[in-house]
Amino acid sequence: MARYFDVHPDNPQPRAIAQVVEIVRSGGLIAYPTDSCYALGAQLGNKEALDRIRTIRHLDDKHHFTLVCKDFAQLGQFVQIDNDVFRSIKGVTPGSYTFILPATREVPRRLLHPKKKTVGVRIPDNKVVQALLAELGEPLLSSTLLLPDEEEPLTQGWEIKERLDHVVDAVIDSGDCGSEPTTVIDFSGGSAEIVRRGNGDPSRFE
Repeated sequence: MARYFDVHPDNPQPRAIAQVVEIVRSGGLIAYPTDSCYALGAQLGNKEALDRIRTIRHLDDKHHFTLVCKDFAQLGQFVQIDNDVFRSIKGVTPGSYTFILPATREVPRRLLHPKKKTVGVRIPDNKVVQALLAELGEPLLSSTLLLPDEEEPLTQGWEIKERLDHVVDAVIDSGDCGSEPTTVIDFSGGSAEIVRRGNGDPSRFE
């Protein structure tokens, strides 16, 4: 059964955040709110949790997983980013965008797109996630909580707890965080390509 944490959206309780991070460090899989819908999260090198996310979402090996980062210092350890791309991303970060970029050697191979050797990265504008990342001290391996054959991601913590009780280890509820996933921008070809239009305004990348 998943543990359920009722967390304040603006002032996340440090004790609850520490308990969730302990679950992540112990190999657990969590469902957590972001600035654009719920996501599944786990520790970076956790192969079992990665397989669990693939099973829950019915994903193939071409799916881009996302590293949710606290800031640019962290993000820069895991992706190759030139000055022009950095400026483009900095203008909308933190925010509801995921960027696909060539990965560095810090990223476990199993997370990479098999052909492109790319990975998704993002810096969310959400106090609960920022508190988690500060306590964890490294990015969260993450994927949008969109279940197979469903059009909309789940948005309510109690419903996620009800439906995923036996497949995740913790659910954080900090109120409604919306149902629209991030806007995905692929920079791996050198210029911006809009892969998915979502919560972040894509117009500046067109």
